[in-house]
Amino acid sequence: MPISARRLLRAIDQLSYWSGKASAWLIVALTFVVSLEVFKRYILNAPTAWIFDFNNMLYGTLFMMCGAYTLAAGGHVRADFVYIYMKPRAQAALDLALYFLFFIPGILGLIYAGYDYAALSWRIGEHSTVTAEGPPVYHFKSVIPIAGALVMVQGLAEIVRCIECLRTGAWPSRLEDVEEIDVVQTQLGGSEYVDEESRRAALEGAHAIDEAARHRTVVEHKNP
Repeated sequence: MPISARRLLRAIDQLSYWSGKASAWLIVALTFVVSLEVFKRYILNAPTAWIFDFNNMLYGTLFMMCGAYTLAAGGHVRADFVYIYMKPRAQAALDLALYFLFFIPGILGLIYAGYDYAALSWRIGEHSTVTAEGPPVYHFKSVIPIAGALVMVQGLAEIVRCIECLRTGAWPSRLEDVEEIDVVQTQLGGSEYVDEESRRAALEGAHAIDEAARHRTVVEHKNP
């Protein structure tokens, strides 16, 4: 793979990882809000009317914004009972077909519909109608097209990976593949308490994890 293409894939992976890890902090905010509301409701007997809407917004944003991260990490649910026994080129061919048949039309539909949904909400200054003091929801609905765009960008990177795998017969490395080895090397490289044999075994284990991640399977493809 050309260096420029490899750098582009790495940049897209970093964008997806950054967006997912930044959004993951919303779970801290959600935990704080729920705990505060439990205290107000059951200790002070002063529940907040709009807290249910706010909780949904926080959780929904967390769920949507982590989609690109999950795709970059290969963490979405798939039916592996057939896929894991395929060779890399067969896996790439299947993935590529599914990306064009389902992924691209579906995510384009999400972005298009989500943009109209959010734009209308901004125009009318929409507020939640679940409670009388419902909070504004237009900013929350803006998350839909933004999250869709992030997933689409990562999906295009996955398509490039499929094409490269069809060309070479091996999955290109992912960002976490590099990070796994870097972490092991950093932790063990200068340690005075790890002998050379243990260090070598740890690095071999890290490489095995990378290989499994690239092929998205727990089964070694040494026996076709």
